Parts: sequence; structure tokens; C-alpha cells
Amino acid sequence: MIESPTYSPSEVEAKWRARWQEQGTNQPDLDRAERPFYNLMMFPYPSAEGLHVGNLFAFTGADCYGRYKRMTGYQVFEPIGFDAFGIHSENYAIKVGKHPADLIPQNIANFTRQLTRMGGMFPWRNVLSTTDPSYYKWTQWVFLQLYKRGLAYKKHGAVNWCPSCKTVLSNEQVIAGACERCGTAVEQRALEQWYFRITDYAGRLLANLDDRAKMDWSDTTVMAQKNWIGRSEGAEVAFKVAGGGDAIRVYTTRPDTLFGATFMVLAPEHPLVEQLTTAEQREAVEAYRAQAAAQDLVSRKVGDKEKTGVFTGSFAVNPATGAEVPVWIADYVLMEYGTGAIMAVPGHDERDFAFATKYALPIVRVVAGPDESADTPLHEAYSEVDAGGRMVNSAQFDGTTPLETKAAITRWLESGEHGKGTVQYRLYDWCISRQRYWGPPIPIIYCDSCGAVP
Repeated sequence: MIESPTYSPSEVEAKWRARWQEQGTNQPDLDRAERPFYNLMMFPYPSAEGLHVGNLFAFTGADCYGRYKRMTGYQVFEPIGFDAFGIHSENYAIKVGKHPADLIPQNIANFTRQLTRMGGMFPWRNVLSTTDPSYYKWTQWVFLQLYKRGLAYKKHGAVNWCPSCKTVLSNEQVIAGACERCGTAVEQRALEQWYFRITDYAGRLLANLDDRAKMDWSDTTVMAQKNWIGRSEGAEVAFKVAGGGDAIRVYTTRPDTLFGATFMVLAPEHPLVEQLTTAEQREAVEAYRAQAAAQDLVSRKVGDKEKTGVFTGSFAVNPATGAEVPVWIADYVLMEYGTGAIMAVPGHDERDFAFATKYALPIVRVVAGPDESADTPLHEAYSEVDAGGRMVNSAQFDGTTPLETKAAITRWLESGEHGKGTVQYRLYDWCISRQRYWGPPIPIIYCDSCGAVP
């Protein structure tokens, strides 16, 4: 009986790794490659003692693809490196009680050992770490190019703030209203932060999604991206404040329902709240703003939670009806979308209907369905736009369809300088600065005389 040879992975794989290293199999000539192929995968975070199975799951698939391309005649460059800056590395360093500058090289050494044993097509002469000044100087260079073109800028915005860590948190770093690092309750603060103006590219991003030659993605992924960018057409409407003062500007996708706007709602952080709050309402408004500030942005975006709010004591004038409508603040309105203020149309918006019902605010029907009239009671918001409905209680626009009225009222607003047609996106500019220690320095210095100096 002849025994089958035994396969010993540790012996066989070690042999071939040594051979690949000796012959430079995975080290393409970057200057002379006739059919170059760049097979880039996400670099691992050296934020633990070693790799996890998810790393190998992702790297194995990418490496298989690289090997396939090499077998079909390409000179494949499959670089590896270490995304060594950032919150994950900093958190791990704090957890084990070591400085990240000392800990990260140790982790990288072990990651390198593990990746070598994996047998990927990694050209180890080209390895990099994002903490290397020779690397992040180019990160800083890119930032400065964006800054020079107005695409990197500072502004005040509502952010998640951990009072214990004294840092801004992304939504993903807030777990059940608490900081993922220390467990402290997260609050909202208006702070000056650096942003990338990615909204300038919203239209181009959408157009590229429809170019299947550029974006070979599934229909599900394309739709998810479109919804994330969230293009909408509507109007910006100016509501004058009764008694004078700055007008309140709102963005609405339903200008056809302007005659049904019976109150207004501002985000608690809106800059006009201070101006609009009367002395009689000051205490209640400040208490509510403090309550809203104690919530993280994720919690405030939950659509089906109970609506709460406080009256500011001021009124604004509906430009369509001339009626004075009360101005409230409520945490379901966010500064990060639109203008941070809404015209509330409870007859035709579910959130506004719930709010108006709770606080006994007027509800006016301005769209009647095919079997309804202007006097048909509303037991819930009627939000249909293209279901055969007609405008009612809307003066000269009565009898037209909501879609016809949307365009007509926008023209009317523009002719009377009460507003204008505009396009908005759910996408908002990317906040990139957080008060973390372990990260590439933003290449800006601050001078008392000159201000920000690149």
C-alpha cells in the first residue's frame, strides 16, 4: 500500500514565500511595465495586536483578482500599507496604556508578519504607513489645494460632543446616545469645524451614477447612493417676521401647499431663535434648547418618536395668505438640512400633523383627493402629490393639480420677491476635524493679526 504524501502548509507555503521573495515575483517594475494593473485594497488599521478574520476575508478576494490579472498578462502592482492614524489606533493605545507612537510600530511589525504568512502579492519594498511624515505631507498638500479653491473651509455647525473625552464624535461613534469610548452621554454643541465642500459635486456624483460605463454597480447600490445624495427640487420661501426683523427662510419641496402653512418650526440651534424668543418665553425656550442639546443627531433623526417643541412667542407672516403664524422650535427640525427652518403644513405632512394635533395648532386642507372636497375632515395628513388631487383653499390656484401649482406658486414667489425655485440635496458638507490627538495635522496656523495662514 502506497501512502499518499502529506501536505504540510507550514513547510510548503514557507518554501514558496521564500522563492517569491528571492525572485521578486510580487515586485513589478513600475517604470517599465507594459501592461500595468493597479490592484489597490483598503489598508488595515494597526489598531489591535493583530489582524482579524475580516481583514483576510477582504484581502483574499482582492488578491485572487490580482493573481487572475497577472495570469492574463498584466504586471500587477498590489500595494499594502497601514492606515495608522485615527480614532481606532488612538482608542487602542488608550486601552493598553501606551503612547500610539510607540505602540503602532509594534502592531505594524506583527501585521507585517501575518500578511507575509498570508501569501498575498504584496510588494514589500513599497509598503507605507500613513503616520510617516513623508506620506502625510501629501495628505496636507491635498488639503491645501482644496483650501486654496474654497473646498476646505471652517464654519459653525451642530456636532456630537463628548464632554468627558472633550471631542467631536461622528454619528457612528455614538452608541445609544453615549460615547463609544467612555460611555458618557453625548450632547449637541455648535462648534467651529473644518469641512470639505462635497456638496459642490452632488450633481456630478448623481450624473456619474447613471453612466453605467463608469459605475459598474448593482441597481440596489446605485439606488442607495442616489437616495443618500438625495436631490430634491423645491423653493426657498421668505416669511417676514411680524413686527420686523430678519426674515425666516425655509426650503420646501411642496411650495404648492404654501396656503396650508399654519405655523413655523426652527431647529433649536437656529441663529434666529435668540432674536425671536420673547421675554415671556425665554425660560421655556432655553430649557428646551438644553434638552435638545443633550441628544445626539442620530436620536433626533428618529422619525416616529413623539414630537415636542416650544413656542418662541413670535409670529411670522405667510406670504400667500397674509396671516400671522406662530414660530416654534422643535428637535425634529435639524440645522444640517435645508435652512434649519420649515413651514409647517399639518394637513399634508405626517410630522407636522402629529405636532399640530399635540399642540392644538390649526390644520388646513389645501389638497383634496378625487373623492374629497375642501371641507372633508382630515384625520391624518394627505401627502399624495400625483393621485388625482386638486388644490382647495388656495385662492387663484384652486382647481389645479399639485404639480401644476408647484410650478405656478414658485413663479409667483419669484415675481413678488418672496422666494425662488432651488435645488437641495440630502448630502451635506463633510466635517473632517475632530479634537483627536492621533491624526495628520491640518496644515494651518492661526495668527492673531492675520487669521488662518496655510
